[in-house]
Amino acid sequence: MKIGKLYQNKIWLTCSILLLAVLLIPSIFSACAKPATFSAEPVTPESVGLSSEKLNEIDTALNNDIAADKINGAVLLVARDGKIAYFKSYGYRDNEKQLPMEKDSIFRVYSMTKSLTAVAIAMLKDEGKLAFEDPVEKYIPSFKGIQVGEVSKDENGKNVVTTVPPTNVMTIQHLATHTSGLNGMLGPKPGITELYKQAGVYNSDATKGLTNAEVCDKLAKLPLCENPGTVYRYGSSYDVLGRIVEVASGMPLDKFFEERIYGPLGMKDSGFRVTGDNVDRLVNLDPKWPPFTDATDPSIKNLNGAMGTVSTAMDWARFAQMLLNGGELEGKRLLKPETVAHITSDLLGPLGNRSDAL
Repeated sequence: MKIGKLYQNKIWLTCSILLLAVLLIPSIFSACAKPATFSAEPVTPESVGLSSEKLNEIDTALNNDIAADKINGAVLLVARDGKIAYFKSYGYRDNEKQLPMEKDSIFRVYSMTKSLTAVAIAMLKDEGKLAFEDPVEKYIPSFKGIQVGEVSKDENGKNVVTTVPPTNVMTIQHLATHTSGLNGMLGPKPGITELYKQAGVYNSDATKGLTNAEVCDKLAKLPLCENPGTVYRYGSSYDVLGRIVEVASGMPLDKFFEERIYGPLGMKDSGFRVTGDNVDRLVNLDPKWPPFTDATDPSIKNLNGAMGTVSTAMDWARFAQMLLNGGELEGKRLLKPETVAHITSDLLGPLGNRSDAL
Protein backbone atom coordinates (compact mmCIF):
# COMPACT_ATOMS: atom_id res chain seq x y z
CA MET A 1 0.00 0.00 0.00
CA LYS A 2 1.45 3.32 -1.08
CA ILE A 3 0.45 6.26 1.09
CA GLY A 4 1.25 9.94 0.57
CA LYS A 5 4.09 11.24 2.70
CA LEU A 6 1.87 13.64 4.63
CA TYR A 7 -0.34 10.82 5.86
CA GLN A 8 2.09 7.94 6.01
CA ASN A 9 3.33 8.20 9.59
CA LYS A 10 0.01 9.37 11.00
CA ILE A 11 -1.93 6.52 9.45
CA TRP A 12 0.45 3.75 10.34
CA LEU A 13 1.28 5.01 13.82
CA THR A 14 -2.03 6.27 15.18
CA CYS A 15 -4.75 4.14 13.70
CA SER A 16 -5.58 0.62 12.72
CA ILE A 17 -5.55 -0.01 9.01
CA LEU A 18 -8.00 -1.85 6.82
CA LEU A 19 -5.92 -3.89 4.42
CA LEU A 20 -7.74 -5.29 1.43
CA ALA A 21 -5.89 -7.44 -1.05
CA VAL A 22 -8.74 -8.54 -3.27
CA LEU A 23 -9.20 -9.99 -6.70
CA LEU A 24 -5.63 -10.96 -7.38
CA ILE A 25 -5.73 -11.68 -11.10
CA PRO A 26 -3.96 -9.96 -14.00
CA SER A 27 -7.11 -8.20 -15.21
CA ILE A 28 -7.90 -6.54 -11.88
CA PHE A 29 -11.00 -4.32 -12.07
CA SER A 30 -11.71 -5.23 -15.70
CA ALA A 31 -14.83 -6.83 -17.08
CA CYS A 32 -15.13 -10.62 -16.92
CA ALA A 33 -16.95 -12.80 -19.41
CA LYS A 34 -18.65 -14.79 -16.65
CA PRO A 35 -19.93 -12.87 -13.61
CA ALA A 36 -19.09 -14.56 -10.32
CA THR A 37 -20.94 -14.70 -7.04
CA PHE A 38 -19.07 -13.83 -3.89
CA SER A 39 -18.95 -16.60 -1.32
CA ALA A 40 -18.29 -15.89 2.35
CA GLU A 41 -17.12 -19.48 2.83
CA PRO A 42 -13.30 -19.72 2.76
CA VAL A 43 -11.50 -22.02 0.37
CA THR A 44 -7.92 -23.24 0.25
CA PRO A 45 -5.62 -20.79 -1.53
CA GLU A 46 -4.41 -23.54 -3.83
CA SER A 47 -7.96 -24.18 -5.09
CA VAL A 48 -7.96 -20.71 -6.66
CA GLY A 49 -4.35 -20.73 -7.80
CA LEU A 50 -2.72 -19.01 -4.84
CA SER A 51 -0.03 -20.17 -2.41
CA SER A 52 -0.75 -20.83 1.27
CA GLU A 53 2.94 -20.51 2.02
CA LYS A 54 3.22 -17.08 0.45
CA LEU A 55 -0.02 -15.80 1.96
CA ASN A 56 1.07 -16.91 5.42
CA GLU A 57 4.06 -14.60 5.12
CA ILE A 58 1.51 -11.80 5.59
CA ASP A 59 1.02 -12.97 9.20
CA THR A 60 4.67 -12.45 9.99
CA ALA A 61 4.80 -9.02 8.35
CA LEU A 62 1.68 -7.65 10.06
CA ASN A 63 2.45 -9.15 13.46
CA ASN A 64 5.94 -7.61 13.27
CA ASP A 65 4.41 -4.20 12.49
CA ILE A 66 2.03 -4.54 15.45
CA ALA A 67 4.89 -5.56 17.76
CA ALA A 68 6.91 -2.57 16.56
CA ASP A 69 3.93 -0.28 17.28
CA LYS A 70 3.69 0.75 13.64
CA ILE A 71 0.00 -0.19 13.55
CA ASN A 72 -2.54 -1.20 16.18
CA GLY A 73 -4.16 -3.83 14.06
CA ALA A 74 -5.46 -4.81 10.65
CA VAL A 75 -7.96 -6.86 8.72
CA LEU A 76 -6.89 -8.46 5.48
CA LEU A 77 -8.98 -10.28 2.92
CA VAL A 78 -7.70 -11.91 -0.26
CA ALA A 79 -10.20 -13.24 -2.77
CA ARG A 80 -10.00 -14.71 -6.24
CA ASP A 81 -12.76 -15.85 -8.58
CA GLY A 82 -15.34 -14.80 -6.01
CA LYS A 83 -13.86 -17.07 -3.34
CA ILE A 84 -12.07 -16.06 -0.15
CA ALA A 85 -8.62 -17.57 0.08
CA TYR A 86 -7.35 -15.59 3.08
CA PHE A 87 -9.27 -13.63 5.69
CA LYS A 88 -7.72 -12.74 9.04
CA SER A 89 -7.69 -10.04 11.70
CA TYR A 90 -4.69 -8.90 13.70
CA GLY A 91 -4.01 -6.84 16.81
CA TYR A 92 -6.54 -4.50 18.38
CA ARG A 93 -9.34 -2.24 17.20
CA ASP A 94 -8.86 -0.27 20.44
CA ASN A 95 -5.45 -0.45 22.09
CA GLU A 96 -6.43 1.38 25.26
CA LYS A 97 -9.40 -0.89 25.94
CA GLN A 98 -7.55 -3.94 24.61
CA LEU A 99 -10.43 -4.78 22.30
CA PRO A 100 -9.24 -7.24 19.64
CA MET A 101 -9.58 -6.55 15.96
CA GLU A 102 -12.35 -8.68 14.44
CA LYS A 103 -13.00 -9.66 10.83
CA ASP A 104 -16.16 -7.55 10.89
CA SER A 105 -14.57 -4.50 12.52
CA ILE A 106 -15.82 -1.26 10.96
CA PHE A 107 -13.22 1.12 9.53
CA ARG A 108 -13.35 4.71 8.42
CA VAL A 109 -12.33 4.22 4.80
CA TYR A 110 -11.62 7.89 4.05
CA SER A 111 -10.73 8.39 0.36
CA MET A 112 -12.05 4.97 -0.62
CA THR A 113 -15.33 6.91 -0.51
CA LYS A 114 -14.23 8.37 -3.85
CA SER A 115 -14.62 4.95 -5.48
CA LEU A 116 -18.27 4.90 -4.43
CA THR A 117 -18.79 8.39 -5.83
CA ALA A 118 -17.13 7.47 -9.11
CA VAL A 119 -19.41 4.44 -9.45
CA ALA A 120 -22.45 6.59 -8.61
CA ILE A 121 -21.52 9.04 -11.38
CA ALA A 122 -21.03 6.18 -13.83
CA MET A 123 -24.41 4.70 -12.88
CA LEU A 124 -26.10 8.03 -13.60
CA LYS A 125 -24.29 8.19 -16.94
CA ASP A 126 -25.65 4.74 -17.83
CA GLU A 127 -29.14 5.97 -16.95
CA GLY A 128 -28.81 8.99 -19.23
CA LYS A 129 -28.97 11.47 -16.36
CA LEU A 130 -25.58 12.99 -17.11
CA ALA A 131 -22.60 12.71 -19.45
CA PHE A 132 -18.95 12.66 -18.47
CA GLU A 133 -18.38 15.60 -20.83
CA ASP A 134 -21.07 17.75 -19.19
CA PRO A 135 -19.92 21.08 -17.74
CA VAL A 136 -19.98 21.18 -13.94
CA GLU A 137 -21.92 24.46 -14.10
CA LYS A 138 -24.86 22.58 -15.67
CA TYR A 139 -25.47 20.96 -12.27
CA ILE A 140 -23.95 23.58 -9.96
CA PRO A 141 -24.68 27.04 -11.39
CA SER A 142 -22.24 28.82 -9.06
CA PHE A 143 -19.37 27.24 -11.01
CA LYS A 144 -20.26 29.24 -14.12
CA GLY A 145 -18.12 32.17 -13.04
CA ILE A 146 -15.16 30.27 -11.58
CA GLN A 147 -11.76 31.81 -12.30
CA VAL A 148 -8.16 30.59 -12.55
CA GLY A 149 -5.66 32.03 -10.10
CA GLU A 150 -2.33 33.41 -11.25
CA VAL A 151 0.27 33.78 -8.49
CA SER A 152 2.99 36.42 -8.46
CA LYS A 153 5.14 38.08 -5.79
CA ASP A 154 4.85 41.62 -4.47
CA GLU A 155 7.83 43.80 -3.52
CA ASN A 156 7.96 42.10 -0.13
CA GLY A 157 8.05 38.62 -1.60
CA LYS A 158 4.50 37.78 -0.60
CA ASN A 159 2.19 35.83 -2.86
CA VAL A 160 -0.36 37.85 -4.79
CA VAL A 161 -3.24 36.07 -6.54
CA THR A 162 -4.97 37.60 -9.53
CA THR A 163 -7.65 35.83 -11.53
CA VAL A 164 -8.40 35.23 -15.19
CA PRO A 165 -11.17 33.30 -16.96
CA PRO A 166 -10.38 29.61 -17.60
CA THR A 167 -9.47 28.52 -21.11
CA ASN A 168 -11.34 25.23 -20.63
CA VAL A 169 -14.76 24.61 -19.11
CA MET A 170 -14.60 22.26 -16.12
CA THR A 171 -16.38 18.96 -16.83
CA ILE A 172 -17.50 15.98 -14.80
CA GLN A 173 -14.61 13.96 -16.22
CA HIS A 174 -12.17 16.62 -15.01
CA LEU A 175 -13.56 16.17 -11.51
CA ALA A 176 -13.42 12.37 -11.74
CA THR A 177 -9.77 12.40 -12.87
CA HIS A 178 -8.58 15.12 -10.46
CA THR A 179 -7.82 17.47 -13.33
CA SER A 180 -10.43 20.08 -12.45
CA GLY A 181 -7.92 22.65 -11.20
CA LEU A 182 -9.46 22.68 -7.72
CA ASN A 183 -6.92 22.90 -4.93
CA GLY A 184 -6.50 20.37 -2.13
CA MET A 185 -4.77 20.27 1.22
CA LEU A 186 -2.63 17.35 0.04
CA GLY A 187 -1.58 19.03 -3.18
CA PRO A 188 -1.07 22.62 -2.07
CA LYS A 189 -0.22 25.56 -4.32
CA PRO A 190 1.35 28.55 -2.55
CA GLY A 191 -0.86 31.59 -2.58
CA ILE A 192 -4.02 29.77 -3.59
CA THR A 193 -3.89 27.23 -0.76
CA GLU A 194 -4.02 30.08 1.76
CA LEU A 195 -7.28 31.31 0.21
CA TYR A 196 -8.83 27.87 0.58
CA LYS A 197 -7.76 27.72 4.21
CA GLN A 198 -9.21 31.16 4.90
CA ALA A 199 -12.49 30.02 3.37
CA GLY A 200 -12.55 27.12 5.82
CA VAL A 201 -13.07 24.43 3.20
CA TYR A 202 -10.31 22.26 4.72
CA ASN A 203 -11.59 22.59 8.28
CA SER A 204 -13.91 19.70 9.15
CA ASP A 205 -15.23 21.59 12.16
CA ALA A 206 -16.14 24.50 9.87
CA THR A 207 -17.77 22.37 7.17
CA LYS A 208 -19.52 19.68 9.20
CA GLY A 209 -22.62 21.85 9.57
CA LEU A 210 -22.73 22.66 5.84
CA THR A 211 -24.52 20.74 3.14
CA ASN A 212 -22.70 19.55 0.03
CA ALA A 213 -24.39 22.36 -1.90
CA GLU A 214 -23.08 24.98 0.53
CA VAL A 215 -19.52 23.61 0.42
CA CYS A 216 -19.58 23.62 -3.39
CA ASP A 217 -20.75 27.23 -3.48
CA LYS A 218 -17.79 28.12 -1.26
CA LEU A 219 -15.39 26.30 -3.59
CA ALA A 220 -16.87 28.04 -6.64
CA LYS A 221 -15.84 31.42 -5.22
CA LEU A 222 -12.20 30.37 -4.94
CA PRO A 223 -9.65 30.47 -7.78
CA LEU A 224 -8.55 27.33 -9.55
CA CYS A 225 -4.88 26.40 -9.43
CA GLU A 226 -4.74 25.88 -13.18
CA ASN A 227 -6.98 25.45 -16.20
CA PRO A 228 -9.16 22.33 -16.10
CA GLY A 229 -7.70 19.37 -17.96
CA THR A 230 -4.07 20.49 -17.75
CA VAL A 231 -2.68 19.15 -14.45
CA TYR A 232 -3.46 16.24 -12.12
CA ARG A 233 -4.06 17.67 -8.64
CA TYR A 234 -5.44 15.60 -5.79
CA GLY A 235 -7.84 18.16 -4.40
CA SER A 236 -11.47 18.94 -3.76
CA SER A 237 -12.86 17.44 -6.98
CA TYR A 238 -14.80 14.62 -5.36
CA ASP A 239 -16.52 16.96 -2.91
CA VAL A 240 -18.03 18.57 -5.99
CA LEU A 241 -18.65 15.26 -7.75
CA GLY A 242 -20.73 14.08 -4.78
CA ARG A 243 -22.95 17.15 -5.14
CA ILE A 244 -23.46 16.36 -8.82
CA VAL A 245 -24.69 12.90 -7.80
CA GLU A 246 -27.28 14.61 -5.61
CA VAL A 247 -28.43 17.03 -8.31
CA ALA A 248 -28.57 14.48 -11.12
CA SER A 249 -30.27 11.78 -9.06
CA GLY A 250 -32.54 13.95 -6.94
CA MET A 251 -31.31 12.10 -3.82
CA PRO A 252 -28.99 13.01 -0.94
CA LEU A 253 -25.63 11.34 -1.46
CA ASP A 254 -25.91 9.09 1.58
CA LYS A 255 -29.31 7.84 0.42
CA PHE A 256 -27.99 7.17 -3.08
CA PHE A 257 -25.15 5.08 -1.67
CA GLU A 258 -27.55 3.25 0.63
CA GLU A 259 -30.30 2.50 -1.87
CA ARG A 260 -28.39 2.20 -5.12
CA ILE A 261 -25.05 0.64 -4.06
CA TYR A 262 -25.00 -0.79 -0.53
CA GLY A 263 -28.42 -2.40 -0.68
CA PRO A 264 -28.08 -4.18 -4.04
CA LEU A 265 -24.56 -5.38 -3.21
CA GLY A 266 -25.37 -6.58 0.31
CA MET A 267 -22.93 -4.13 1.91
CA LYS A 268 -24.74 -4.23 5.24
CA ASP A 269 -22.07 -2.50 7.35
CA SER A 270 -21.25 0.46 5.09
CA GLY A 271 -22.43 4.06 5.29
CA PHE A 272 -21.65 7.48 6.71
CA ARG A 273 -23.04 6.72 10.18
CA VAL A 274 -22.31 4.13 12.85
CA THR A 275 -25.07 3.74 15.43
CA GLY A 276 -26.29 1.47 18.21
CA ASP A 277 -24.37 -1.70 18.96
CA ASN A 278 -22.22 -1.21 15.88
CA VAL A 279 -20.34 1.63 17.61
CA ASP A 280 -18.43 -1.01 19.56
CA ARG A 281 -17.22 -2.48 16.27
CA LEU A 282 -15.79 0.82 15.03
CA VAL A 283 -12.00 0.86 14.97
CA ASN A 284 -10.67 3.49 17.37
CA LEU A 285 -8.93 6.49 15.87
CA ASP A 286 -7.17 9.33 17.64
CA PRO A 287 -9.61 12.30 17.56
CA LYS A 288 -6.61 14.66 17.66
CA TRP A 289 -5.55 13.48 14.21
CA PRO A 290 -6.44 16.41 11.88
CA PRO A 291 -8.48 14.42 9.31
CA PHE A 292 -10.44 12.63 12.07
CA THR A 293 -14.10 12.07 11.22
CA ASP A 294 -16.70 11.12 13.81
CA ALA A 295 -18.99 8.57 12.20
CA THR A 296 -21.04 8.45 15.41
CA ASP A 297 -22.03 12.15 15.31
CA PRO A 298 -25.60 12.45 13.94
CA SER A 299 -25.33 16.25 13.61
CA ILE A 300 -22.81 16.24 10.76
CA LYS A 301 -24.46 17.46 7.55
CA ASN A 302 -21.44 17.35 5.25
CA LEU A 303 -21.68 13.77 4.00
CA ASN A 304 -19.53 14.27 0.94
CA GLY A 305 -18.21 12.31 -1.99
CA ALA A 306 -14.54 12.55 -1.04
CA MET A 307 -14.35 10.94 2.40
CA GLY A 308 -16.33 10.06 5.50
CA THR A 309 -17.79 6.62 4.84
CA VAL A 310 -17.19 3.48 6.85
CA SER A 311 -17.04 -0.13 5.74
CA THR A 312 -15.74 -3.61 6.50
CA ALA A 313 -13.36 -5.87 4.62
CA MET A 314 -16.23 -8.14 3.56
CA ASP A 315 -18.40 -5.28 2.34
CA TRP A 316 -15.58 -3.75 0.34
CA ALA A 317 -14.69 -7.08 -1.21
CA ARG A 318 -18.26 -7.34 -2.50
CA PHE A 319 -18.00 -3.87 -4.01
CA ALA A 320 -14.70 -4.79 -5.65
CA GLN A 321 -16.12 -8.06 -6.98
CA MET A 322 -18.94 -6.14 -8.63
CA LEU A 323 -16.40 -4.06 -10.53
CA LEU A 324 -14.36 -7.12 -11.45
CA ASN A 325 -17.52 -8.75 -12.81
CA GLY A 326 -18.08 -5.82 -15.14
CA GLY A 327 -20.70 -4.08 -13.01
CA GLU A 328 -22.78 -6.98 -11.69
CA LEU A 329 -22.91 -9.09 -8.54
CA GLU A 330 -25.27 -11.97 -7.92
CA GLY A 331 -27.82 -10.84 -10.45
CA LYS A 332 -27.75 -7.15 -9.43
CA ARG A 333 -26.32 -4.98 -12.19
CA LEU A 334 -25.07 -1.51 -11.27
CA LEU A 335 -23.06 -0.66 -14.37
CA LYS A 336 -22.74 -1.68 -17.99
CA PRO A 337 -19.58 -3.72 -18.74
CA GLU A 338 -18.42 -1.10 -21.24
CA THR A 339 -18.79 1.61 -18.59
CA VAL A 340 -16.65 -0.35 -16.15
CA ALA A 341 -14.06 -0.83 -18.88
CA HIS A 342 -14.05 2.92 -19.52
CA ILE A 343 -13.79 4.13 -15.93
CA THR A 344 -11.01 1.63 -15.15
CA SER A 345 -8.96 2.58 -18.20
CA ASP A 346 -6.17 5.16 -18.36
CA LEU A 347 -8.06 8.43 -18.60
CA LEU A 348 -5.09 10.59 -17.62
CA GLY A 349 -2.57 9.71 -20.31
CA PRO A 350 0.59 11.83 -19.98
CA LEU A 351 -0.95 13.71 -17.01
CA GLY A 352 -0.51 10.49 -15.05
CA ASN A 353 3.30 10.67 -15.31
CA ARG A 354 3.57 12.38 -11.96
CA SER A 355 6.28 12.85 -9.37
CA ASP A 356 3.99 13.83 -6.47
CA ALA A 357 3.30 11.43 -3.58
CA LEU A 358 -0.40 11.13 -4.36
